[in-house]
Amino acid sequence: MMKKIILAPDSFKGTIPSLDICNIAREAALRNFPDCEVISIPVADGGEGTVDSMLAAAGGEKIHVTVKGPRMNDIESFYGRLPDGKTAVIEMAAAAGLPMVKGSENPMDTTTYGVGMLIDHALKNGAVNILLGLGGSCTNDGGCGAAAALGARFMDSDGNDFLPRGGDLVRIASIDLSAVQKKLEGVRIRIMCDVNNPLWGESGAAYVFGPQKGADPEVVEFLDQGLRVLGGLLEAFRPGVETMPGAGAAGGMGAGMCAMLGAELVSGIDGVLDTVGFDDLLEGCDMVFTGEGRIDGQSLRGKVIFGICRRAKAAGVPVCAIVGDAMDEQLEEAVERGLCAVFTTNRRAMAWDKAKPDARKYLTHTVNNLFAFAAALKK
Repeated sequence: MMKKIILAPDSFKGTIPSLDICNIAREAALRNFPDCEVISIPVADGGEGTVDSMLAAAGGEKIHVTVKGPRMNDIESFYGRLPDGKTAVIEMAAAAGLPMVKGSENPMDTTTYGVGMLIDHALKNGAVNILLGLGGSCTNDGGCGAAAALGARFMDSDGNDFLPRGGDLVRIASIDLSAVQKKLEGVRIRIMCDVNNPLWGESGAAYVFGPQKGADPEVVEFLDQGLRVLGGLLEAFRPGVETMPGAGAAGGMGAGMCAMLGAELVSGIDGVLDTVGFDDLLEGCDMVFTGEGRIDGQSLRGKVIFGICRRAKAAGVPVCAIVGDAMDEQLEEAVERGLCAVFTTNRRAMAWDKAKPDARKYLTHTVNNLFAFAAALKK
């Protein structure tokens, strides 16, 4: 008899949100194990949906606040406050998301100022732990806007203050962080980031992510020059930040937040698991069920499934993955990392676009079969 299980899936991208997967699996689990304690931890990667997922997993409330949008227009935004009253979960996409500029994308003139306003509001209302998700941004300002909202000053060569946007980074001659450093005394900021790009260069923020934000090749090159200027200044606050893995995340915000706000980069899954106290939840757990749309080589490089496996294996708890598709050649390594079984929801060999309309039905069939099988083994 299963007495306690944890459901911790990532979303099936483009088909089923992680919270819905938890609900479908929970129903199947309780149908076969009515007295089982089922703990749901819907996982998001730091982008859109992170706040809702964290609140569903840990409890708390959604705080609504008016901030500046990516073009300094007033927008209605939000963040999550967890039950301890001291932890705030923020997704930068809620104030600087790509959908906010749809049809007029231009990373030269967008800012993360509103993200800093969300952080500031959380601090003024008792937060001392900030979990910030990077993902889905329309910006390339290196986090300067967010830092400015918290008190950082940016000066040009004439000593004039200004708010740097993506196209203005080349003008920055000096940075004064004295006010923001004072404001953040005793505050811990963790940045959820799952990319390894450096700040600038061909693998950096502008070249890799700029085109999807509306930058043509000429603009990409100019934005990259700006990031080089900013990076040189940031080195004074945090040596090595320019080439740090994740520095180029969200238009260089990874580097900016680490150097200017003293933040630390963590993987998206580790940020979630730490915040919900996953290691403590593993005590007395019979099995963890996780999953994502596709398990492959990328999954083996620190994504959701193996972030969970790493911790569960250390606690001696088996992990089962429910996925839309699986690459068989990767499964041997998966087993070595603590994954005991993989079940695919794709009941017939078909392409993703054909399977997508019935994804929920296929998931429901798979989890029902899985838990019915588990119940039969326990009899």
